[in-house]
Amino acid sequence: MKLTRDNLGQLAEHIKRPQYAQSDISQGIVHIGVGGFHRAHQAFYTDALMNTGEGLDWAICGAGLRKDDEKMRDALAGQDSLYTLVELGDGSGHQVRVIAAISGMLLGEDNPQALIDKLAAPAIRIVSLTITEGGYCMDDSTGEFMADLPAIQHDLEHPTAPRTVFGFLCAALARRREAGIPAFTVMSCDNLPHNGAVARKALLAFARLRDTGLAEWIDQKVSFPNAMVDRITPMTSEAHKRHLLQQHGVEDAWPVVCEPFVQWVLEDRFNNGRPAWEKVGVQFTDDVTPYEDMKIKLLNGSHLALTYLGFLKGYRFVHETMNDPLFVRYIRAYMDRDVTPQLASVPGIDLEGYKDTLIERFSNQAIADQLERVCSDGSSKFPKFTIPTLNRLIEDGVPLDRAALVVAAWALYLKGVDENGTHYSIPDPRAEFCQALVADDVMLTQRLLGVEEIFGTRIPQSAAFVAAFENQLKHLRQLGVDKTLERLLSYEE
Repeated sequence: MKLTRDNLGQLAEHIKRPQYAQSDISQGIVHIGVGGFHRAHQAFYTDALMNTGEGLDWAICGAGLRKDDEKMRDALAGQDSLYTLVELGDGSGHQVRVIAAISGMLLGEDNPQALIDKLAAPAIRIVSLTITEGGYCMDDSTGEFMADLPAIQHDLEHPTAPRTVFGFLCAALARRREAGIPAFTVMSCDNLPHNGAVARKALLAFARLRDTGLAEWIDQKVSFPNAMVDRITPMTSEAHKRHLLQQHGVEDAWPVVCEPFVQWVLEDRFNNGRPAWEKVGVQFTDDVTPYEDMKIKLLNGSHLALTYLGFLKGYRFVHETMNDPLFVRYIRAYMDRDVTPQLASVPGIDLEGYKDTLIERFSNQAIADQLERVCSDGSSKFPKFTIPTLNRLIEDGVPLDRAALVVAAWALYLKGVDENGTHYSIPDPRAEFCQALVADDVMLTQRLLGVEEIFGTRIPQSAAFVAAFENQLKHLRQLGVDKTLERLLSYEE
């Protein structure tokens, strides 16, 4: 059964479907960067609220700024903007629902003016973002906005025909300012520390280059709430599509699959209204920092700790690594001994229970989360998910071998061949640069750890960390993953 509004009534009874009609909703949010995570997270929560009969004026207009976004636009357009969300539980079965919270999608490349018009419309009160860590154009080594990027320079020279998110946001906010329309809230849903503060810094930096008066207005009128977002959402595969069709009778051009677990902790700082997401499980707070630190250091940091080691071993799915007792012992030790002592208490969260849940989530075989997905963009992920932990360990003068192994595994992974001799590509926008760092073993440590935008300044200057890194790299080369883990864990015990 092709997924369309006309066919909703004919879907299998177990499939949950929208309890609201298209004619009942209106758009109040523009979301830039419609991918799997947005559809499994923010759109999921918005749909849940609409199903209660509330928030019907907060439907989402999707927006894409990349050529690749055409595929998502066309997939949604071909099925009345509907899509299927499949929650894959280990042992608890699959929950299938159709979501209708996204009610259209615009492409900036096709018609920049149409997207600016939408962003400037009074009904749009929130603009949300999932544009990846690199989409904010921030230099990790300096923390400053990279104004010299060609796309940024283009937008400064062509303000009415922008290409970047900051060009579009400023074009729309300038229009709203001139027309006396209240500003929208900019809400980052990207997985990076203090995402709202990063969005604010980047947008204000761009705006100052364009128009200082506009920058001052944005500074005063636009809110940028920080958020902690969490739901493991693997890439949709052809196998997922086949399973949906064969097991549930739904033909969907681009369904989204995810784990049952979902969490969103959001600072309640909105300058132009917001949906009552708290009624469907979103936790609002004055300060998201402790939740953010917990999630980024424990979940994302542990993901990196297992992913490169797992890939080197020859595994290709996260659950495969968690079927290996050595990996479970290592990851739990990393969580307990390296990360947990650095965390402040988190209101309403039992950290021991949270870590138990992470082990269960990583072990979910049904979700079949790809290690390649977790491995991707390591050069951007390390500074945010791992380096802060390493810096604190160095500062505290505690043993570094366990944490150094994370970096050593990445260095060997960048060679592009696992210990079974299987070659693979490196999914990172800076892959060529990163692989050049490890191409020659002579002076490898100095070249790799000396990249300030990835490792900062403290790590290469720490003799203890350098020694631990070289020791773990030597063990991986000479002993392989299993024996390196056995040696490390037996030494600790």
